[in-house]
Amino acid sequence: MLRGFREFLFRGNVVDLAVAVVIGGAFGGIVTALVKDLLTPLIAALVGKPDFSAFTFTVNNSKFLYGDFINAVVSFLLVAAAIYFFVVVPMNAVSRRFSKPAEPAAPPVKECPECLSPMPAAARRCAHCTAVVA
Repeated sequence: MLRGFREFLFRGNVVDLAVAVVIGGAFGGIVTALVKDLLTPLIAALVGKPDFSAFTFTVNNSKFLYGDFINAVVSFLLVAAAIYFFVVVPMNAVSRRFSKPAEPAAPPVKECPECLSPMPAAARRCAHCTAVVA
């Protein structure tokens, strides 16, 4: 029973997933710092106020904190943009650079109805038996 569990743990997928979770957590800290320490102050310099948590409205003595929601949306958009432009775009460029070019597709062929030899699909006459092909 433990042998099967050990084989499961050391199978490539589980170890890769564990490494990805640890690296993802560490990278999350980097992205959060980038957004909090660089991008949010930049937005504050342009707009004038980086924190929207003070925005509220009241209906029947119920306070709605829509500013916190705006903060969460802005933070999400900044994190998503940072990940896209600093991770996804460079990784796509690297993978394109190291990927092999696709093999050109073979031209479509058809069979001659007279001699059954292969011939290009656009041909109107067979090169082997000279039969006219419609």
